[in-house]
Amino acid sequence: MRTLITIVIVALTTASWGQQTSKFADSIRITFNIPEISYAVITDESTLKMAAMGKHSVNLPDTATLDDRFHIGSNTKAMTAFIIAKYVEKGKLQWTTKFFDIYPEWKAKSKAGYANITLQDLLSHRAGIQPFKGENDPEIPNFKGNSLLKRKQFAQFVLTLDPVIPDKQNPFVYSNAGYTLATLMVEKVTGKSWEQLVEKVFNKDLALHVKLSWPENQKHKDTWGHSFENEKLIPVPSNTNYHLDYTEPAGDLNIKLKDYIKFIQLNLQGLKGKNNYLNAKTYQFIHKGIENYSFGWYNIYKNGKEFSTHPGTAGTYYTLVHIDRLKNLAYIIFTNAFNNDTIQGVRLLMKKLKENYGS
Repeated sequence: MRTLITIVIVALTTASWGQQTSKFADSIRITFNIPEISYAVITDESTLKMAAMGKHSVNLPDTATLDDRFHIGSNTKAMTAFIIAKYVEKGKLQWTTKFFDIYPEWKAKSKAGYANITLQDLLSHRAGIQPFKGENDPEIPNFKGNSLLKRKQFAQFVLTLDPVIPDKQNPFVYSNAGYTLATLMVEKVTGKSWEQLVEKVFNKDLALHVKLSWPENQKHKDTWGHSFENEKLIPVPSNTNYHLDYTEPAGDLNIKLKDYIKFIQLNLQGLKGKNNYLNAKTYQFIHKGIENYSFGWYNIYKNGKEFSTHPGTAGTYYTLVHIDRLKNLAYIIFTNAFNNDTIQGVRLLMKKLKENYGS
């Protein structure tokens, strides 16, 4: 009887937290002028809370659903690293494989400082590759061909630029371009493009229904990203002529929250020591193998806690993920806008989720 009462109390408490959290999230959305927020709190096996609120666009009446897709920006990095990890397990590459072991013909025209860069250097931002974060980037030539050919030309160009040298205050140099080079390595050894590998791993093997670039909002009702100009949110249609300058493997996927939950749960299971699509030891290395920033994840140790975390944006959506590695909890927030208000609102919601659910 006591056990039954305890279960009922826990259920009622969880429901109450859920209602309070939803109200809080919606107040955040309104206060910080965020058109839509979707969020979830999960363990490796269950979803403790999942909700969607708001509108697809500030200019449209259609409301949020849990089937909405969001562009995840740099949270793509963890998914690209995940793909590469699968082919490391298959023996196609090693984490310590040198870039020029795969592309020896490029070495002569590349800067000498890149001579010994490895796959893990590229994925953990230790290769000294120029950032290409959209601000103060070197001018990029107008490359021709399909996506794979353009990535190759871009990489050859990047390797002619001077390396960026880390220091004690900046132990790594965050680089979108580095992920392009890492992707080229797995493309070469598999004979498949990044786009084909996304389809194989995430859609065929894992049924996560991942798509490239912006969510389609011209043919279907779905989210619109929003930029911020003259203190006003500007909806961005999916057919906008926009590209990430050949760094798509670093930040150009979209996904539904309920499918992204499945991806994060694979990681949580691996961190608990369970093998699934990848081996448990691979997940440990992905998240904790390199200090400060591992493979697609910031590797955080603070006040006796361990987190893997990452934000993501390409300027019109903003996503944030925190994984509490010790408590087997993850917190996911997706939004369809990006400005300083969005960041502040998402941080406040993340804090509330952790207060209510255990970190």
